[in-house]
Amino acid sequence: MATTVRLLRAVRRLGACYQSASPAATRAIITNRYYNLSHLRELNTSTIMASGFIGSNSGLLFRQLFDGDSCTYTYLLADTATKEALLIDPVIELAQRDATLIKQLQLNLKYVVNTHVHADHITGSGMLKKLVPGCVSVLSEASGGDADLKVNPGDVIKVGAVQLEVRATPGHTAGCVTFVDHAHGMAFTGDALLIGGCGRTDFQEGNPETLYKAVHSQILTLPDHYLLYPAHDYQGLTVTSVKEEKEYNPRLTKSLTEFVEIMNNLGLPYPDKIDVSLPANKVCGLYNLPDDLAAELQKAS
Repeated sequence: MATTVRLLRAVRRLGACYQSASPAATRAIITNRYYNLSHLRELNTSTIMASGFIGSNSGLLFRQLFDGDSCTYTYLLADTATKEALLIDPVIELAQRDATLIKQLQLNLKYVVNTHVHADHITGSGMLKKLVPGCVSVLSEASGGDADLKVNPGDVIKVGAVQLEVRATPGHTAGCVTFVDHAHGMAFTGDALLIGGCGRTDFQEGNPETLYKAVHSQILTLPDHYLLYPAHDYQGLTVTSVKEEKEYNPRLTKSLTEFVEIMNNLGLPYPDKIDVSLPANKVCGLYNLPDDLAAELQKAS
């Protein structure tokens, strides 16, 4: 009980991205979703961290970082032996935070990876390439965007002994991919699969039928115990599992016909930042950030 209360308090402190649920429902969700974390603590308004893996000799250093403005999760993975690291879905305003963490942990940032071309924030890839020279930006070939390295389904991204398999999960956008770490039983799903939901399908070549089939064939076929880490959450939740989403996701447990009907009638507003974010994110890691903006962001961090 004491552990559950502490976790509930931690989630409620997340502020703007927490939407209240009934106490009983919240307790059930939190108890289930935080069982895998060695600890959870709030660092500041823009960061939460889930660090370490339960189990011995995992060889993985793991951090889950948060942007309160766009409710975006950024993930840091590194090999504890070689110190090679990668970041998934960084946000430009918090690139300095990420670079500072890389330095503090004495890591060698090898890749800056995006799960898709985002519409709600500008990627931090270009900024990180300035702050950490030598790192390589990564984006899927199908996204139509530009990056140093373009990946396709079946490709594997490696940092030391840590390996991420690339799986195509289009439907939210045409170029969405999921990165799967089989050794540690975890997958980074971007906006394709959210905790108890999924990404919208009404822009960026989105298609509800494509999304449904991709998630069911590429994510929900993973072993039940695999942990799923999304690019966003708007209720203060951090992680789910294949088993949980197969059993409880209110959209993806429906039939294909029902799912398409739901997605076609969401009536969501036009994304606030899409007209700024898309052009910038189309040139992902090659984004030519003006030096004055880079300096301004560094001072503000």
